Amino acid sequence: MKLITISVLGLLVSLWGCSSPSPIRTASQVDLNRFMGDWYVIANIPTFIETEAFNAVESYRLNDNGTIATTFTFREGSFEGEEKWYHPTGFIVDQESNAIWGMQFLWPFKADYRIVFVNDDYTQTIIGRLERDYVWIMARTPSIAEDDYRRLLNIISGQGYDISQIRKVPQQWKEVPRG
Repeated sequence: MKLITISVLGLLVSLWGCSSPSPIRTASQVDLNRFMGDWYVIANIPTFIETEAFNAVESYRLNDNGTIATTFTFREGSFEGEEKWYHPTGFIVDQESNAIWGMQFLWPFKADYRIVFVNDDYTQTIIGRLERDYVWIMARTPSIAEDDYRRLLNIISGQGYDISQIRKVPQQWKEVPRG
């Protein structure tokens, strides 16, 4: 009897570990031309390279071959810290909505990248991942109204994220870069 109980528990644990998360709802349609350009990272559940990021900006440019040239810049540790640059390449996975991408930092690996939300005037967006391990709130300006921030947090919470892990990214600009 003890062996059967241990076997059943083992099976349940292994099945529980294999369960896949529920799908993340993405934006129904993303106009890539309007999405291109600079996005200030307002808040995030950071990756290991972003834990000490200040003045973080993600920039997108559509390449002729349909890929997306991406530049992620930030200051490390403070507003005067060393500037860091990363240049991953985005690949559109869902051609119908343009909301699901693969983001390649290192060949041949592509990270899941989903445009969860973009507002009608393309000034605020939420980027998420199916695993719900990272999320980014971004805007065309270095700051957003507190009401907008709370609304975006509600969207993220509704997607199954633990919003207690989200941290605001310090943004302080003497002048707004890159027009």
